[in-house]
Amino acid sequence: MIFQTIRNKQPLIHCITNYVVANFQANGLLAIGASPVMADETLEVEEMVAISSALLINIGTLTSRTKESMLLAGKKANALGIPVLLDPVGVGATAFRKQTVQQLLKELRFAVIRCNIGELATIANVQWQQKGVDSGVGSISVEEKAKEIAKKYQCIVIVTGEEDFITDGHQAQWIIGGHLRMTEVTGTGCLLSAICCAAYSVGTAPFSQLCDTLTAYKQVAKHAASTTPFNGDFTVSILNELHRLSKDGDH
Repeated sequence: MIFQTIRNKQPLIHCITNYVVANFQANGLLAIGASPVMADETLEVEEMVAISSALLINIGTLTSRTKESMLLAGKKANALGIPVLLDPVGVGATAFRKQTVQQLLKELRFAVIRCNIGELATIANVQWQQKGVDSGVGSISVEEKAKEIAKKYQCIVIVTGEEDFITDGHQAQWIIGGHLRMTEVTGTGCLLSAICCAAYSVGTAPFSQLCDTLTAYKQVAKHAASTTPFNGDFTVSILNELHRLSKDGDH
């Protein structure tokens, strides 16, 4: 199982991320045996990413300073062949976010883009009504646009929601399962992006590894939701379930 592989390999995952979810991401990575580091100071990001297994760029609480850090770390990771994952949180909400993501996509090479349907629409220049950092409303062919973006940027695109879609522009798969309560607490998508970084870094078949990750994460959601009716406990149950699966597998 992919979480067990991550525990065995113990990759160091460099997260330039948002302050809303940093703690949850770090604990989620620790739960599966990965090592998180949340470094976004421009004076150290190049040095930090150089010793990392993968880099996550998450724009959830974007600032001018962290934008510079993202570009510096991303370029260093590209130069060293370290995979970079983009989580374009709320990219359609403001001009600053959209311009930043356009610049990141122009100047960096991403191994993976992990987004929701509204973020996919913005990146694909499809008309969409963004609701803050939530997915919003509109009409889009997820399969068509995700494949288009995957081919354009030569990366894997993951679109998460009630059902997840993953494609590298050629291969494609829908992942079903999970639980609606994952939308009722903050950070579950951001944590998935961090876990996808870890999963990408521990093997030589990234598409398969990420399919396994999405399937396992749906399983985490379902099992965690069955343990408690309360959202505070639910977030703890997610971490517990990640830890259990990384140690015991699907038992």
